[in-house]
Amino acid sequence: MNREDRRLGMDRSITRRDFLNGVGLTVVGSILAPELARAAQTELHPSAQNPRALDPAFAPERAADYYPPTRTGMRGSHPGSFEVAHQLRDARQWNLSGAIETDESYDLVIVGGGLSGLSAAYYFIRDAGRNAKVLVLDNHDDFGGHAKRNEFHYNGRMLALNGGTLNIESWNRYNEHARSLITEIGIDIDRFLASNQKNRTLYASLGLTGQALFFDKETWGADKLVVRHSAGGGGRGGGYKGDDVSQMPLSPQAQKDLLRLYGGAHADYMPGLTSAEKKVRLAKMSYQDFLLNLVKVDKQVVWFFHNQGAGNFCVGVDCYPALFGWQDGLPGFSGMDLEASPKGLLADLPGGHHGRQIGPGGGPTVHFPDGNATIARLLARWLIPGAVPGTSMEDVGAARVDYAALDRSGQTVRVRLNSTVVHVAHDGDAARAKEVVTSYVRGGRTYQVRSRAVVMACWNSFIPYLVPDLPAAQKDALAFGIKGPLVYTSVAVKNWTAFQKLGVASINAPTMYHTGVSLSEAVSLGDLHHPQTPEEPVVLHMTRYPMSPGKPRKEQHRMGRADLLSTTFETFERKIRDQLARNLGGGGFDPARDIIAIAVNRWPHGYAYTYNPLYDPLEWVYTSSNDRPCVKARQPFGLITIANSDAAASPHTDAAMLEAHRAVQEVLQRRAMPLLTSP
Repeated sequence: MNREDRRLGMDRSITRRDFLNGVGLTVVGSILAPELARAAQTELHPSAQNPRALDPAFAPERAADYYPPTRTGMRGSHPGSFEVAHQLRDARQWNLSGAIETDESYDLVIVGGGLSGLSAAYYFIRDAGRNAKVLVLDNHDDFGGHAKRNEFHYNGRMLALNGGTLNIESWNRYNEHARSLITEIGIDIDRFLASNQKNRTLYASLGLTGQALFFDKETWGADKLVVRHSAGGGGRGGGYKGDDVSQMPLSPQAQKDLLRLYGGAHADYMPGLTSAEKKVRLAKMSYQDFLLNLVKVDKQVVWFFHNQGAGNFCVGVDCYPALFGWQDGLPGFSGMDLEASPKGLLADLPGGHHGRQIGPGGGPTVHFPDGNATIARLLARWLIPGAVPGTSMEDVGAARVDYAALDRSGQTVRVRLNSTVVHVAHDGDAARAKEVVTSYVRGGRTYQVRSRAVVMACWNSFIPYLVPDLPAAQKDALAFGIKGPLVYTSVAVKNWTAFQKLGVASINAPTMYHTGVSLSEAVSLGDLHHPQTPEEPVVLHMTRYPMSPGKPRKEQHRMGRADLLSTTFETFERKIRDQLARNLGGGGFDPARDIIAIAVNRWPHGYAYTYNPLYDPLEWVYTSSNDRPCVKARQPFGLITIANSDAAASPHTDAAMLEAHRAVQEVLQRRAMPLLTSP
């Protein structure tokens, strides 16, 4: 280890870092049987594996120390969760000759234990009753899908942060089915907001009011942190003042153009066109092109908007429609005379697209300490009361899940983790079949379970591999969307005095490995308390979008996915330590001294594909057209229905719940009136 690595703290024993080809072997070995760990290393075809070499009683969830939320290192799509699926992808089919019949029979099998899958179980049990039998199969070591929890313990204190799905966005616009579910499982939005009223002003009360930009040496020749304490900001409704801009390492022309851009006096860059005609042109033009070709700013100015759109599409400003920029309040449109929409142009896009929160009437956005993992935990409690102790929303914050209780015989719902589904088929012709056979791999062996119906609550692009009998047109529709890759990194640190010294709660670093670093949102839930002083430990949040500017959106997603799967945790850790040292060094932060633990939540298949007018027809974005691929893809096939956020072309939580409700209703309607439905 070189001197620089030691300075960053790479020699500190906070995580396990034994890697081979991007797979954390010690992590895999701790989760799976040693034989399966070796199979994951060599990526053997299933027919070449020796099932007799594996433990038939494979049940890691029963181990006393089994607790995925506290695992650090590479999380999200963690080692052990995707290797079997990749074998199926490469081989195109699974060898079922040695599959073991479990002799289990269920009313419903759900493929995928994310928020949509857990919601499907909820809707089914709610309507069919607790005498029904449901099995949820998931390939990860934890339930919740993207709604994962990172939990840290330091000096007797519990800390938590979301490892994926962030919040309940625009509560007032949640659909009725999602609202009823959230209320029924015990969430009281008003009570939660009232209990955190003081927390909402915590950072400001400690003087953390500045807005920070980090100009990295790779882009600008030297590192420079610029903290602005003047009114206004770089986003909606804000601006830059001359004193702010003079501190920045911009060329004189770029400084002049940045002030002009935020000055508010803009020309009509599309003279002679009506408002409607302008909107169509802006919808088909990126905000980057708008700035460079119409406003004609210096290229350096675009740096400030490098990641604009990443939170929507997992790509940057080159793929972000200028029309969305106008609706988001970005500068440059004051002279365009664009007719405003009553609730905001993006308020109610079909399917609950990103952006629908813009405009009045959306209501609060609610973030629990661990994000929407709180929803997943409360759903698990409703489905399997013995698995999650407690009776209230508040006590779930610090509750310890009993993972051994998730998959016990005799209960209404069983959640079987570490189980990758590889094949789903009707027992006979889809139009007349009475059962579906679902095959899954667990502990290196292939098992089969029967059910009266199956809900596919996994992601769309993989369903054609799992259900090869689907019609070709539906397979094409399922494969249309490419999920956006992203990384949520959680870093537990001993204190946050560096932020206090700098006077900021977050630092924006547009062109660094992570887009910046921020203190976790100040919220508490029951005994899960947010730290109140900078001397206490806290969890930092960092986000990475592996983009390739200039490439088409889908190609960027594919390249980003390959990047995430090939990058070792050691590389992530070095990048994280280096960035924190550079971003926070001015406040006295020392990565070797101050970091407690790191969890890299890698999501190669992250956000659902949302329609973008730069690449997709306008009708798909702004109407509920049945020509949208997501509508064609989600059609029922015999006893098999589809529920996931992809089915709504939206990564929003309420969209996932809405599609779960629809899929369950399709199951129940066919059961009640079998002659009125067809495959």
